[in-house]
Amino acid sequence: MKITVIGTGYVGLVSGTCLADVGNDVLCLDVDANKIRILNEGGIPIYEPGLEAMVKKNEAAGRLRFTTDIEAAVAHGTIQFIAVGTPPDEDGSADLQYVLAAARNVGRHMQDYKVVVDKSTVPVGTADKVRAAIADELRQRGIEVPYSVVSNPEFLKEGAAVEDFMKPDRIVVGAEDPHAIELMRQLYAPFQRNHERLIMMDVRSAELTKYAANAMLATRISFMNELANLAEKLGADIEHVRHGMGSDPRIGYHFLYPGCGYGGSCFPKDVQALERTAREVGQELKILTAVEAANEAQKHVLTGKIVKRFGEDLTGRNFALWGLAFKPNTDDMREAPSRALIDDLLARGARVRAYDPVATHEAQRIFAGEGRVEFATSPMDALKDADALAIVTEWKEFRAPDFEAIKSQLKQPVIFDGRNLYDPQHPRKAGLEYFPIGRK
Repeated sequence: MKITVIGTGYVGLVSGTCLADVGNDVLCLDVDANKIRILNEGGIPIYEPGLEAMVKKNEAAGRLRFTTDIEAAVAHGTIQFIAVGTPPDEDGSADLQYVLAAARNVGRHMQDYKVVVDKSTVPVGTADKVRAAIADELRQRGIEVPYSVVSNPEFLKEGAAVEDFMKPDRIVVGAEDPHAIELMRQLYAPFQRNHERLIMMDVRSAELTKYAANAMLATRISFMNELANLAEKLGADIEHVRHGMGSDPRIGYHFLYPGCGYGGSCFPKDVQALERTAREVGQELKILTAVEAANEAQKHVLTGKIVKRFGEDLTGRNFALWGLAFKPNTDDMREAPSRALIDDLLARGARVRAYDPVATHEAQRIFAGEGRVEFATSPMDALKDADALAIVTEWKEFRAPDFEAIKSQLKQPVIFDGRNLYDPQHPRKAGLEYFPIGRK
């Protein structure tokens, strides 16, 4: 099948590459000439495990190409995926300017039948706006060309996006046009040979499904974070509580890990956008309002522990940070808890020396010009002259450290663990003060 993917960010590049990998002819479009240059020179503009090798393989096979030529991109694919950014607007709603600009480009150049697929995470009703934008462009051209608009939300986890696309839990498609439905079934047939994963529904339900899924996951995280904070005050251990809760099959163990808050490009933005959508129809989502407030507070929990141990004035103190990305296996620092912690420490006069396996370049961009933030080349290098270590991202390489070596490097033997990576007895046996979240 001939497919065009508009946008080469996380969703677009992963989707286009995976679709090419099963034999489709894919052309990826981006208006950012620098991104296309990087891709055409054999690099990739994002970090995602396994993606670079797959891009190179499919480029070499001629199944995957990249362009800034809008007219050529519209002409190429019968199926046109819109996978551009939908950043939060000032009022919390999703900014649809890039989605609608992509739709208008399709309407401006299309000559034959197209299935326009909303792959970006968009509010309920966006398909109607996309349909209207295309119709308006066709009207201005004075021609009639058939087309369908489909909702096909992505469910890709950063850090595991390739595997999620190739082996999906579910494929949600919202469509009413029988021909479009048949084309989408053909498109996704290679990804569900084991059993049927395609869930067909109306367009608006598909649009809501994406927001509902992310909002539920965010809710579980904030709920566990609040329970962890309560467990500390009550003298309980949240790890025991987690096992007790998760053993109930109605609850399960997924997303029951407390920590120092969620971040990234999806959960914060999607929770806000869903709240905004509800307000537009006169409904307040009280649970999600609480979820968002709880998460913002949780990003400062490590700060509270540090202040309790060292005092409010941290002038002259140096802190080591392990982890900058909002989660492992990505370089994404959007809404990352590390940013809140660094800002808090700097505001109290401290210095920070941070290490992350892949997000250092992004952190250097964010904290450019801030002389009190330094970046280490290894976990142990980050401990240089540090009064304490704070762990913010649960990278695998942090899971089994040499606690004796950590103690020997730190000026004071103190660890603040924002991800509960260790059994508390192990660092404490090594003579370290260990401050996890919600554990005894």
